[in-house]
Amino acid sequence: MKVSAPRSELSQRKEMKRRIIVFGVVFLPAIFLLSSSFAEGIKEPSVAGAFYPDKQKELLSMVDNLIASASPEKIDGEIFALIVPHAGYGFSGQTAAYAYKLLMDKGFKTVIVIGTSHRHSFTGVSVYPEGKFATPLGNIEVDRELARKLLNQDKEIYFEPQAFENEHSIEVQLPFLQRSLKDFKIVPLITGDCTLETCNKLAGMLKSAIGDRKDVLVVVSTDLYHGYDYEEARAVDALTTSCVSNMDAEGLYYGIRDGKMQLCGGFGVVSAIILAKKLGHGKAVLLKHTDSAQVTGKKQKGVWTVGYASIVIDNENKGGAMLNKQEREKLLKIARNSIEVYLKTGKKLEINETNPALLKEMGAFVTLHKKGELRGCIGNLVGKGPFYLTVRDMAIESATGDPRFPAVAIDELKDIDIEISALSPMKKIDNPDDIRLGIDGVLVRKGFRSGVFLPQVATETGWSKEEFMSNLCTHKVGLSPDAWRGKDIEIYAFTAEIFSEKEL
Repeated sequence: MKVSAPRSELSQRKEMKRRIIVFGVVFLPAIFLLSSSFAEGIKEPSVAGAFYPDKQKELLSMVDNLIASASPEKIDGEIFALIVPHAGYGFSGQTAAYAYKLLMDKGFKTVIVIGTSHRHSFTGVSVYPEGKFATPLGNIEVDRELARKLLNQDKEIYFEPQAFENEHSIEVQLPFLQRSLKDFKIVPLITGDCTLETCNKLAGMLKSAIGDRKDVLVVVSTDLYHGYDYEEARAVDALTTSCVSNMDAEGLYYGIRDGKMQLCGGFGVVSAIILAKKLGHGKAVLLKHTDSAQVTGKKQKGVWTVGYASIVIDNENKGGAMLNKQEREKLLKIARNSIEVYLKTGKKLEINETNPALLKEMGAFVTLHKKGELRGCIGNLVGKGPFYLTVRDMAIESATGDPRFPAVAIDELKDIDIEISALSPMKKIDNPDDIRLGIDGVLVRKGFRSGVFLPQVATETGWSKEEFMSNLCTHKVGLSPDAWRGKDIEIYAFTAEIFSEKEL
């Protein structure tokens, strides 16, 4: 005997079947349209007419005028990377032009453009594999060969099509590139949420993909502070740009995570700094900084403010750095071998170095980290004898003589990351306002009492200049918090080239 389903149940089944059919009719074409926009081979612009003019003649005039009116600092080194803003041209176009003007008459043939996702949430990095990007000035071909070297090697580096839909961070850079360079291709990348490990992996893969090529430029698209406080914007941007100028990738990453620094495209900047250092480019120069409050004149609290900066990373060998990549690697090896030999034998490593750069008398600090935590830090502000021996001795002291920690055990050494800070000569500062937060290390002296903070202390803590100096006086010198303002205080500044095993 057959039993029929209740009428209400039959109605529900019919309705469900109808919805499935309708869903298929509506949804499947949507998938087809999304896929076909990429399959056609041309990525059409999303923000032309909004962020920048959509008429060719108007856009040409605007970009050319912005570049013509920019006056960036002269760069002697070989340009490797640009860090540029991505707001509407009326807000950040002039700042971006300071970087792009440096590209005029350069022979770059591939530009790796690293943007950030504003609309689509995902993890890792999306690489656009092939085709062309269109602007009102024409089409730009994707460097398929280089892009393919990045894909299908790691689960976090892949093609996520939605990351490029309605995304402006890459698009707004393209007209500037079209007016600055000739006959070039691009490799578009969009970063999602990235760990520091992902940034390191991306840098390593880019290094392998670039190889020995000298005609590859990296452009990182990012704005800085986003918020409602103009004064806060100035302070946060000063800290952020100083960390970038100091090429401190790890400090920048954790500064962003902790909220002490702000870069909406920060993971791309971290990756670019790591990549630059891997390829021997170690100098970053801030060309121009402003924010929307200065552009519009609305510097009141409660008005939405966004920071903009143009920064160039160039070749350290022509940019005045104290040590090149090979010298840094050698010093890190000396530091590690010195610790290992001392822990095993109680004796200092016997070494003889002939490299002139390593024979100079320079101050040095050696810092040890274990799984991201400080494990020791000892240094000598003024070198006594050859620099490589100062590094050897400070490495041993950091491992065995820092009173804050027990001596490093030999079985710990494999988990230790070594960082070296090579110090420039001391320079007396008459006006504390001349101290560059995050760039200058500072020594405060009163009589026989003195104390020092390395430049990276500011970036690691997020302190303002007043907090930096007050903490230096109280915790390092044993003076009152405002002692640094007194006339009986001597203040000295120095810079530091910071490099670590993790980055190299």
